[in-house]
Formats: sequence, structure tokens, C-alpha cells
Amino acid sequence: MQSQALDPLDRKLLQALQLDGRAPFNRIADVLGVSDQTVARRFRRLRGALHLRVLGITDESRLGRNTWLLRLGCTPDTAEQLASALARRPDTTHISVISGGTEVMCAMRPRTRQARDELLLDRLQRTPRITSVSAHCLLHRFYGGPLGWLNKINALTGDERAALSPPPVEPGTDRVVLDEADEALLAALARDGRAPLTELQATTGLSESAVRRRLDRLRSTGILYLDVQFDKEHFGNDVLAMLWLTVAPAALADVGHALASHVEVSFAAATTGQANIVAATLHTGTGDLYTYLSDTVGALDGVRSVETALTLREVKQLAYEPGR
Repeated sequence: MQSQALDPLDRKLLQALQLDGRAPFNRIADVLGVSDQTVARRFRRLRGALHLRVLGITDESRLGRNTWLLRLGCTPDTAEQLASALARRPDTTHISVISGGTEVMCAMRPRTRQARDELLLDRLQRTPRITSVSAHCLLHRFYGGPLGWLNKINALTGDERAALSPPPVEPGTDRVVLDEADEALLAALARDGRAPLTELQATTGLSESAVRRRLDRLRSTGILYLDVQFDKEHFGNDVLAMLWLTVAPAALADVGHALASHVEVSFAAATTGQANIVAATLHTGTGDLYTYLSDTVGALDGVRSVETALTLREVKQLAYEPGR
């Protein structure tokens, strides 16, 4: 499917799934004014053409865990192999080969300090042909996570968005402790965010009502959110870039919130390191990227410098699919 084949209904369906990845087809169909069969048929087509997947994601910050961004310098003949090895790990996401094939970028969500140190201080240090390791802890997310880029495509009307949006996440500062059944439920949803209740029952050994209650609790507390994985080039975004911004500390929040409002930005966060904001952006071409950097980012007060790296290949978004 080429980008021009995404008609308004395709875009509405994609945005609806970003808003609520577990919304039943009949509910989506009712809001969009089409039949259940039409929504199911479009979903199957997009799943094949865009490699569309809806996945349940655990918000590690709600569990008191940190997310790290790794920048791994390497020799060009090592990048693909290194990226693939990292992609097979269950605690990694968003792995890309960047910087002319001499750098791999990876998001890491270690469940324990031991797991973090084992990778950063031991395994990577002993891996041949890695020339540098730079680890950056995410301090604050301005955009990303439950707020996916599809929220910005404006395919749905205001009324449609309101009808399809799930209840807001409950504010709360108490750390939630998960039990084995919660972990099993999250693991099943990480494989298929739209897994039916009967499948989740079989996985957890719980009754349908117990599964439903746990699912509602995990979502209402923000521990679980649904995200959409898809091929971005079908929206005409042929250039994906990573921006590392050095921002005056007093302007950090203002710049971060400004970036979050830009349609080009799919992710933005404050991070440790010399560059204190990182952003992922999407563009139709290098000219569009240049205009964004010079006219939009360049106009933000407090931005002292920007390092830009183009993504050559996305090896893993949320889930690894070898051979893609």
C-alpha cells in the first residue's frame, strides 16, 4: 500500500486505535458511521499493508523504573548485527541504525539495577567493534508513550475523538506493586494488545470478570497503555531524525512543551547528558527537515545547539519482527 492509498477512513481507524487500542470494532464502526464488517476488513488490510499491530505497553515510570537511551558507536560492519541482538531482548524498544551506519540507538527499560548494569557495564563493554557507549536516563517525557504520533494526524472530528477516547488515567503518586497474574496479563497484551478476554483468561487462569477488573485497574492507573506500531513511510514520512538539543536549564520545560506541540515530533523527553532534550521527528524529505530546524526549532528561546542524526533503518519499534 502506498501513502496515497490511505483514505480518510483508514486514517480515522488508525487514530481510533491510537486513542483506544482495545475499542471493539462495533464501537468504532458506530462512531465512524460504517459497518462492523468494514472496520474489521480495513483492520486486516492495514495489518498486512502497514504491518499494523496494537500492543500493550507497560509504563515503567509508573512502577518506579527508569528508561535509558543508549547511543552505541560501532564499526559499520557491526551495526546491523548489534541492532538485531539488542532487538531480541524483551527490555528494549525503538532500535535504529543511525549516523551513516556507525551508530545504533536503543531505548532500554531494565526491570532491575542488576539488569541495567549487566548490559551497560559488562556485556556492551566486552562486545567487539563497539567503539563507544553513551547512556542517557530519561528524566521527563514531554510527548510519547500513551501519546502516539497518530494523535496528531487530525483524522477524527472532535466529537469522534471524544466518543472513542477511554476514561482519563487516574492521578496518583503511590507506586503500584504487580503480582504474578498482573505480570502474565501484561506479557500477553505485549504480544497482542487486542487479545480477547478468552485468550487472557487462558493465559492467566483467572475468570473473565477477574481479567476485566485487572485490565481496568492497569489501564486506569496508567500502568498499561495501548500503542500502535506501523510503517511510517505510508504517511509520506521518508525521513526520520533524532534531535539532541542543548537547552538552557531555565528554558527546558518551555522548549519541551513546544516540541510536544509540533506535528513533526513523535517523541520528546528531557534526558541526562550534555544534550538535555532528545526528540524523534518525522519529515517528508530533507528539505522539510531543514525548514523545521531553521524556522521552527531555531525560533525557540533557550535552544543553544542541536545535533541531528538521520535514521537509516528502524530495526525495532515496540516489538521485534525479524526479516522486516
